[in-house]
Amino acid sequence: MTSTVTLAFLGDLMLGRGVNRMLRRKTPEWFWGDTLPILRGTAGVFANLECPLTANHTQWRRTWKYFHFRADPEAVEILRCANVRFVCLANNHILDFETAGLLDTRRILDAAGIGHAGAGRDMAEAAAPVQIDLAGLRVGVIAATDNMRAFRATPEGPGTHLIDIGAASSALGPIRDAAAALRRDGAGLVVLSIHWGPNMRRRPSDEFRGFAHAAIDNGIDVLHGHSAHVFQGIERHGRGLILYDTGNFIDDYWKFPFRHDNWSFIFLLDVEDGRMTRLRLVPVLLHPWPVSPAKGDTFNAINARMAGRCASYDTPIIATSGGMELPLGS
Repeated sequence: MTSTVTLAFLGDLMLGRGVNRMLRRKTPEWFWGDTLPILRGTAGVFANLECPLTANHTQWRRTWKYFHFRADPEAVEILRCANVRFVCLANNHILDFETAGLLDTRRILDAAGIGHAGAGRDMAEAAAPVQIDLAGLRVGVIAATDNMRAFRATPEGPGTHLIDIGAASSALGPIRDAAAALRRDGAGLVVLSIHWGPNMRRRPSDEFRGFAHAAIDNGIDVLHGHSAHVFQGIERHGRGLILYDTGNFIDDYWKFPFRHDNWSFIFLLDVEDGRMTRLRLVPVLLHPWPVSPAKGDTFNAINARMAGRCASYDTPIIATSGGMELPLGS
């Protein structure tokens, strides 16, 4: 009997500022709008958490930084109500409210039963992967970033799992070893969740693409990219899947009229008996709040933009009544 497990991959969840204030007047479920049944219908949701969850108000001042994002501890309910089972902490905001903010976030996520990776009390903890059991599928996740070098963990100090990007990156050996160890521990799927690159970049550089290919060659099944705030194309490399950037999902960011950072997708990955078989894309409109499945001309425009960005990689993505689809069967 075939067993299918569906995972959802999202981009950035920035729960601070306006989102945090709105939580005083709205339920956690409200922010997800009509996407909530889709997310709850999966085995689990994977995303990037773009701010710490903390009551600490002491901002990072060790180096200059313009934006400092923070959400109150109760904002974890926004994650929990939508079936979020993993968040990446390797990013350029997790220490916005200093070490206390990072440690609070880890504790709050642990209490909520939400897996996390990419930042910790020292370099070893920041680089450590996590295993998540979802409907009979064990998913191993490694998290890393190339953003905000000042946040980098040290052998004795807290911070993020910061790596260099490139086809010959020194991080590829440890990634290979971590992926192999996850497999030995029973992982049927290995994900690299990576917060990388500059904002508003519509496509990855050749250097980033080379790194993604090398990561797949070194044992990664799915590269889950985020940071650009706009979605990028999708590529199949060997038996692996590269989501170069999954864009935004919940945020209060100013909207860029020519970049459409208020357009995104729910990326639904079907895994049957341990094999990736299909990627489905549900186009969504992020603003005005709450998030909603795209419709009409917006639905068509979001799909057309993704098709154009996938064309560079000869990705055989097809339009469907619900969005787009990429068959992954061998």
